[in-house]
Parts: sequence; C-alpha cells; structure tokens
Amino acid sequence: MRNIPNGTITDIAGFTAAGIHCGLKPDNKLDLALLVSERPCTTAAVFTTNRVKAAPVLYDQALLKRNAAGIRVVVINSGNANAVTGEQGLANVQRTANLTAQAVGCEPNQVWVMSTGVIGQQLDMGRIGAGIPQAANALSRDGGHSAARAMMTTDTVPKEVAVKIPLHAGEITVAGIAKGAGMIHPNMATMLAVIATDAAVPAPLLDQVLRHAVDRSFNCISVDGDTSTNDTVLLLANGAAGVRIDDPSSADARQFQEAITAVATRLAQKIVRDGEGASKFVTIQVYGAPSAGEAKQVAMSVAQSSLVKTALHGEDANWGRVLAAVGYSGVEVDADRIRVWFASGGTIDERQSIQGETQQNVEAHAGQSLQLVKNGRPYQIDEAIAAQILAGADIDITIDLGLGGGEATVWTCDLSAEYVSINAHYRT
Repeated sequence: MRNIPNGTITDIAGFTAAGIHCGLKPDNKLDLALLVSERPCTTAAVFTTNRVKAAPVLYDQALLKRNAAGIRVVVINSGNANAVTGEQGLANVQRTANLTAQAVGCEPNQVWVMSTGVIGQQLDMGRIGAGIPQAANALSRDGGHSAARAMMTTDTVPKEVAVKIPLHAGEITVAGIAKGAGMIHPNMATMLAVIATDAAVPAPLLDQVLRHAVDRSFNCISVDGDTSTNDTVLLLANGAAGVRIDDPSSADARQFQEAITAVATRLAQKIVRDGEGASKFVTIQVYGAPSAGEAKQVAMSVAQSSLVKTALHGEDANWGRVLAAVGYSGVEVDADRIRVWFASGGTIDERQSIQGETQQNVEAHAGQSLQLVKNGRPYQIDEAIAAQILAGADIDITIDLGLGGGEATVWTCDLSAEYVSINAHYRT
C-alpha cells in the first residue's frame, strides 16, 4: 500500500468534485460539496443508530435499498443538518436530488444527499438551488480538496486520505474524505465520510468490507460520547481501474479489505486529532480480556470517561480514574490482575500485540513508558516521568486485564474548557 501525498478523493479515476460557498454559512466559508463519478457506482453505507434521524439519512437509507448499484453523485451541504424538519425536510432532500441531477446530467435516484450542521432548521432551498449549478460548473479533478472543506462544520482542518494498492489483478486506488470534530461516538458511524475506489466490487461484498472497516475504525473513536442525527459513511466503487474483486476468499479481496480499513482508520484518527478543543490524541489498548468485544467495551469505557479525559488535559497521571472506568465498564474483571501503562510517542497502534509482555518490552514498543499499576496495585509512581509523558501531544494508555486473549484498540482525545465554549455557543 502506497500513500498518495496530499491525496484526496478525486485521486480516484473517473471522479470530479467541487466545493463552493452558497450562503448557508457566513464569511464566504465553503458550504456545498459535489462529488461526481463518470460512471455508476456500486454502493454500501452505514448510518447513525440515533433514533432521531435527519431527513437525508432517511432518504439515503431508502435510496440504498432500491439503487445499490447506480449512484453517480454525492451532494453535501454544511451549516444545516436538515434534521427534525418533518415532511418539508424530506421534500427538500428530494428537491436537492432533482436539482443536482438536472445540473450534472443524471437521474435523481443516482444522487446521494448528505447534510451536517444545526438541527431543527429548514434548508434555505433558494441558496441550495443557486449553489448546485455553480458547484456543477466548478467540478474538476482537483476539486476533492475544496469538497472536503465544504463539508466541515466545527472542524479546523479537512480530513483526506488516498492510497494506491497493487493487487494480483492490477493496481487500484482507495481514497476518502470525512468531517467530524464533535458529536463523535461509536455505533455507527460518528460523522460524515465518503470513501471511494476505482475497483469494481459487487454491492454485497462492498457492504461486508465496509462494515468490517467501520467496526475497526469509526466505531473505535470517541470525542464526547454524543451520536449525531446525521452520521453516515458511504463507500463507492466505480470500476474505472478495470480491476474486479468478486471472490471474498481471494488474496485481492483480503488486500482490498485491508486498504479500506486502513483508509477508514486514518480518517477516524484525523477526526479525533481535530476533536473540538482537543490538545491530546490518546490511544487506548486493552489486552487480556475474555473476548475482543469485552476488550473494546473496557477501552470505550475509559475513552468516554470525562474524568479520565480532563485529567489527561491537565496532564495529571490519575491512573485511579482509569481503573474506575475499567471497573464500571460492565465487563467482569479481577482487580488483582490489572496492569496499566502510560506511554508517550503515539506508537501503540503500530503494535501487533503485547499480551503477556514485560515492562521492558512495552518500553521498546512505545518510547518513554511508565507502569503505574501492577496486579491491581500502584507500581512505578514517578510523577516527573508521568509529567513528561503527559506533556506530549500523543499519549498511549495500555491496560492488561490478565484474563484471556481478547484485545482492542480505540482512540480518543482530552476534554478541555474550549470544548465547552465551542458547544455552549454552537448556534450563536
């Protein structure tokens, strides 16, 4: 797998994109994105589990059922979520699809619609209607970067990834764009993302690949424990590379799965790094759980703890808060077997496994490391070393439950006063 420097979604053969300002956001900020494939795409998607779903989510769920092999266009607006907007909101989604189809030259049922922003306000269809033809006229092979910016809300930077993958059948490209900085929490999906490939992949296999990837990426991050009304991850395959992947047991299918998971993981990590008010990127790995599912449950309990996250922001190695979060995770644990390390360097996610390793081996993997808990008791409580570790922008927390072979990795960030300020004045 080879990274494409400054890569974006229009590195995929056959895709053009644009991002323009249509007036939904102030100060000439980009707020309308268009992504167009020259040929129909097989399609897979996962959506928010929030029972209050935005109008575009309801529309796209129905669209996917009737047209999983014919999507050509994605239109995304920011500044307005079109959520809790009733029948008028659904009508505005359909009108957006109709206007986009007319501007691009396709059928309305080939248009996927996504929205993000403030909940409970009707879309300004006058501005949307004027903006769509403008975006269509701006489509280009270099437009992926502007599209990624146009879908931002409280994000401070766009999230973009593109890679090349040599397969037995030929080289393919996988790329994606995403937005998200707040209301980030698992169970699908946590934000908006569009991932695309120029491989030809049948819809059932594409769905299988996406769900596998999401479970190991977007469903392994947390910024604030809130699940949005609009969360969607979309995967498109247009076949422009002339490489077909249709045997799930083949080596090419396994490499394709790895590539989609890698791109999704990198996008998910970019979201955490840009978490609202965040100054720390935190990797949490749990080992020694009875199962992988229970390892993830423990890891997410720690990742979602406001007390852990505020301690990390204050650069306080309060390991007691970590143990408390393990204890209330709902997983049966033996306190006398738990071991906990804090480490610097952000390298935990590069490890294969440290199950049963010694302190020296952990240090070899993760740079400066401090074992704070051994067999449920305080161990190397060195405040000076702890302060050095927590002063860094990347922090690793390793937890060994000592109960089995289950392991999981999740990513989170610290919780700051700036997060409160951003969300206290989100609409104003």
